[in-house]
Amino acid sequence: MFSASRRLVLVGHCATRSPCRNVFFSTVRCQTRVPSRVSEHSRIWSQHSRHTGQTSYDVIVVGGGHAGSEACAAAARTGAKTLLLTQKLETIGEMSCNPSFGGVGKGVLIREIDALDGLCGRISDLAGVQFRILNRSKGPAVHGPRAQIDRKLYKKHMQKVLHEYPNLTIMAGSVSDIVLASDILPPTPGQSSIQGEIKGIKLESGEVIHAPKVVITTGTFLRGEIHIGLECYPAGRINEEASIGLSDSLAQAGFVLSRLKTGTPPRLDGKTIDYSELIPQYGDMPPTPFSYLNQEVPNAHNQLICYQTSTNPRTHEIIRNNLHKSIHIRETVRGPRYCPSIESKIMRFATKEAHTIWLEPEGYDTDVVYPNGISMTLPEKEQIEMLRTIKGLENVTVLRCGYGVEYDYVDPRELKRTLETHRIRGLYLAGQINGTTGYEEAAAQGILAGANAGLAAQSKPPLVLTRADAYIGVLVDDLITKGVEEPYRIFTSRSEYRLTLRADNADLRLTRKGYEAGCVTDYRWNVFQRMERDMERGMQLMKNFKLSPIKWAEYGFDKSDDGVKRSALDMLGFPNVKMEDFYGPLPELKEIDPAVQEKIAVEGVYSVYLRRQGVEVMAFMRDESMELPVDLDYSTIPNLSNENRTKLERLRPATLGAAKRIEGMTPTSILELLKYIQKTKRPATTITGEAVRPGSRKDRLRQRMLAKEF
Repeated sequence: MFSASRRLVLVGHCATRSPCRNVFFSTVRCQTRVPSRVSEHSRIWSQHSRHTGQTSYDVIVVGGGHAGSEACAAAARTGAKTLLLTQKLETIGEMSCNPSFGGVGKGVLIREIDALDGLCGRISDLAGVQFRILNRSKGPAVHGPRAQIDRKLYKKHMQKVLHEYPNLTIMAGSVSDIVLASDILPPTPGQSSIQGEIKGIKLESGEVIHAPKVVITTGTFLRGEIHIGLECYPAGRINEEASIGLSDSLAQAGFVLSRLKTGTPPRLDGKTIDYSELIPQYGDMPPTPFSYLNQEVPNAHNQLICYQTSTNPRTHEIIRNNLHKSIHIRETVRGPRYCPSIESKIMRFATKEAHTIWLEPEGYDTDVVYPNGISMTLPEKEQIEMLRTIKGLENVTVLRCGYGVEYDYVDPRELKRTLETHRIRGLYLAGQINGTTGYEEAAAQGILAGANAGLAAQSKPPLVLTRADAYIGVLVDDLITKGVEEPYRIFTSRSEYRLTLRADNADLRLTRKGYEAGCVTDYRWNVFQRMERDMERGMQLMKNFKLSPIKWAEYGFDKSDDGVKRSALDMLGFPNVKMEDFYGPLPELKEIDPAVQEKIAVEGVYSVYLRRQGVEVMAFMRDESMELPVDLDYSTIPNLSNENRTKLERLRPATLGAAKRIEGMTPTSILELLKYIQKTKRPATTITGEAVRPGSRKDRLRQRMLAKEF
């Protein structure tokens, strides 16, 4: 697998079906004169040809799914000359499973991607056929924006945007090798030293394309197998070949590979469904867009209806009687716990008599219906029999049966916070290759990996997001410190700071960071600054306007007997108080954009709790500011147990905080790391910025506080 010409042979995700080794390229090239920060209104020249003739780029992204689409766009926004390589141009932006984006936790990810100038939020607004805020009856911290999507519209708009993107070239082709700068050294047990450095990729045609950074986003294609009943054959998804050589190559390079599985439901003919006795679910009116750039969505008055039905004891009986006919349900390979197959639900919840199914239309110009909640891998005959026991589906026609996919993934503990691998400099991984599940998780990794690849190619500082910054930071930190044993899915409960990390304030948290890093366009930055000025103005009005309880009662507010003067912002914390209630005493609020008023209202509701959580965030950032050298020799640090030393050598945590989050790490080991940092760097305190002298009273106090956290 390792050739004398010093390259790692990687038979890429874009493998051709034909035995012919000649590869024909269909290329879309976007040329524009842009600085490192790209203007949204740059003039673009598009050119279609079989081959650009160009053999050198700053960044190459392999794979055109949700991770790859965000990765190539993010790299291009940094000013890096970027190439997107994909098997088929027509499958870029393909929604291969459910026709929806967002949800609880996932919707916050989409907002965060949008705040960093990503694409999927804006495209979802264009292609959405139904919009809802999940958990609306609960607090804003757990609100989950969600949109039902027209598959064809989403793919159409995503492809149009990418084909016109500055600094981005798109090519259809097959990758056979990844070219390295030097021979790959055999991995050393317990260490994550660099084994090589990326210099580009080699196509099956023999052409070498050079790039110092490569982002691999292969989805479920790594040694993918499709399962239908007892039938099993290699494929990444239906009718698309798996990547076998890539798995072998990554394993030989020392990466730890394991297996995961997922599945998809059958597709139904909507014309054969009886909706008369089913429960309809309507979209919100007016709908809430995903993107902070949008005030409304084009299909607001043309939203489609979803319907609710459920399984029943007869359905469950058919499934139980045919479990022996499916190889996908074996427990030797872990599937998604929070989105399991219907077979897994029946086995796991044996006493439950019904499981909810949502019948979701796949678009405006199709009758295909997606039955959300019943992914399955039974043989086709048994699938049809089982489906026809469900209310409304008694005479349903199955257009395509459900199937399972089993695939390889790389242990994400092989990655840095930037999603660059420890072993091979310049190689980045994003999406399901890292053990995650879902479009949103893939896109979130894609935008971070692509941005960092583009920044690194230009020798610029990386974009690093912590657990206190974003759910993207939570996702990445969980992956690189804990690894995965089942497909990872984001939830609001995974964050310690979910009062701070909300769907409504992702732009306030991230857009400035993204702009300063160099991956946010001037257009979005200008929109953000206008919003920020309005927000600051509104907050100051609310904070500075203070009245006694008697005076507030004169404006119709409930009277308090404590005699304490309160600001308008404080009053928002009382039940049933709305921004409109302040238009009398503060008429200037009417001039502020309604979307900004909603942000102010949420800040007011949570103001007391946010102050408390702010203290927790400061404590967290104290540990995150204490960096550990990537080449730290842990054998020189005394009093580390062999187990903890091995974990530290393997995972290479970037900060003391990351080291604390490694499973099984002891207080003694953390204190020894803290002593090492103090000896070498004298870290500044979070609050004062003053250096802490080792051995001082403040230093001893910090160590005692640190020990108490365990």
